[in-house]
Amino acid sequence: MRVEPDDVTSDWTRPGVFEVAAGVYRIPLPLPHDGLRSVNVYALTGDDGLVLIDSGWAIAEARQTLDAALAALDAGLGDVRRFLVTHVHRDHYAMAVAVRREFGTAVSLGEGERPAILALSTPGHRPMSVHWQALVRCGAGEIVDALRARAELVPHDPADWAGPDDWLAGGTDVGLPTRTLRVVATPGHTRGHVVFIDRDEQLMFAGDHVLPHITPAVGFEAVAAALPLGDYLDSLRLVRSLPDQRLLPAHGPVGPSVHARVDELLHHHARRLDHACGLVHDGATAYEIAGRLTWTRRERSFADLDLFNQMLAVAETAAHLDLLVAQGRLKVADADGVRRYDAA
Repeated sequence: MRVEPDDVTSDWTRPGVFEVAAGVYRIPLPLPHDGLRSVNVYALTGDDGLVLIDSGWAIAEARQTLDAALAALDAGLGDVRRFLVTHVHRDHYAMAVAVRREFGTAVSLGEGERPAILALSTPGHRPMSVHWQALVRCGAGEIVDALRARAELVPHDPADWAGPDDWLAGGTDVGLPTRTLRVVATPGHTRGHVVFIDRDEQLMFAGDHVLPHITPAVGFEAVAAALPLGDYLDSLRLVRSLPDQRLLPAHGPVGPSVHARVDELLHHHARRLDHACGLVHDGATAYEIAGRLTWTRRERSFADLDLFNQMLAVAETAAHLDLLVAQGRLKVADADGVRRYDAA
């Protein structure tokens, strides 16, 4: 493996070390599922070692790829001084915890992730238990049994979710030897998601907040917010109000403008809210509305999605419907543990 200039026209998932800016390198690491094949970890070089933004999933293939990438930078995992993690999902946080066990590397995470870390690190925590409970409320009882059976097969070690060494507050700076990163709290995808901005170099390390090709799921976490989509849209507007930066996303190629992509995402969700609102009648559930919508850029039907993505689709539909209720465009009634929506 060798260092190459970053080519945004090539396959962004291709393993390698790609120079994005002076002292900034994009390292795609593999993921163990077909939906998202890779996650971008960004290495920042300095005289006293490396800082990595996000860490990857703690699987053998990702560890081997990261070892090879760091070797191309004449470094190893022992030279990593700190992980700055955008949010608590496994593909961003897990490798940092695993590396810390070996090397004592410092790990930093947004302070809004405290409730999720507390839940996930509690002995006896059942993976995805809150998700199937939410699905029951959404009227998706028929897929709950299958998800419960799948969750029983998911290994869960509370030690994998040990808390960070320090919590990052939005509006603060992280001072590094060669640069200063501004921490901006961007809740939505998770409650504690943060992005890091290098104002001098005009770079935004965006995590999953702004992605170039897809819209991130909202509310898929151990302790969900009351209105995750509302939080997400507010966070998009926040980064839109800041000076424009180059987009360094966790999934997808580097882009020239955060603002341009944020405008597309805001437009998408405005249309999606209108569309979902128009489909609601006769006390429909989120599960029923999800079945009336199409999914992904390929406009796939709900029935064509696999079980996991059906769960994400129902959760995202519920997030849109609950925001429509908060906006006064829909009304809601709960009965027998199921939430039903109607036109206001």
